[in-house]
Amino acid sequence: MARTGRPRTFNRDEAVASAMLLFWEHGYESTSLAQLRAAMGDISAASFYAAFESKESLFREVMDQYISTYGQVSERFRDTRLTSKAAIEQGLRGSARMQTESSHPLGCLLVLSAVNCSPEQQHIREMLAKERARVHGWLTECIERAVANGELPESTDIPMLVTLFETFLQGISTQARDGISYEAMDAAITQLMSLWDALSKQSG
Repeated sequence: MARTGRPRTFNRDEAVASAMLLFWEHGYESTSLAQLRAAMGDISAASFYAAFESKESLFREVMDQYISTYGQVSERFRDTRLTSKAAIEQGLRGSARMQTESSHPLGCLLVLSAVNCSPEQQHIREMLAKERARVHGWLTECIERAVANGELPESTDIPMLVTLFETFLQGISTQARDGISYEAMDAAITQLMSLWDALSKQSG
């Protein structure tokens, strides 16, 4: 009798890791079920749905794994053991380094996975935007802390500064995909942080 179900060699963690690389490289909508199944060891469609229920459910699992691994570089923005300047600077440099590494697709999965999508997949874009909003909140809290403890003057335009750093952070993805080196981004971060130094002198 022919065996049915997932092959004995099926490893769920490895399957999710393989799917993450595909979604990261090609985006949610452009990644096909055939590509996902092939990356998982040519499992059958039945085995795929038995394991993950749907492509969207798999993508949600992929997002969780990405956030708990590669996405950890963003945790620097909420590290209150650091000064606010150090938290932002280390967060930006860490993100730039991670996104330019050659061991995985370039850029950030949360930024690139649904840049363009059909109206039917709008909820995927919204799901990713919700995750990016968490980082927005960390940046906001970090800069608010800097104003509260005197690192930055009370006159600091907090929303403007958050937008500045967040725009740079999300822009790293397209720069990485276009082949801009980590060294070039690192130098740009040094210049960007000089604005913080200029603002900080106003609070002295």
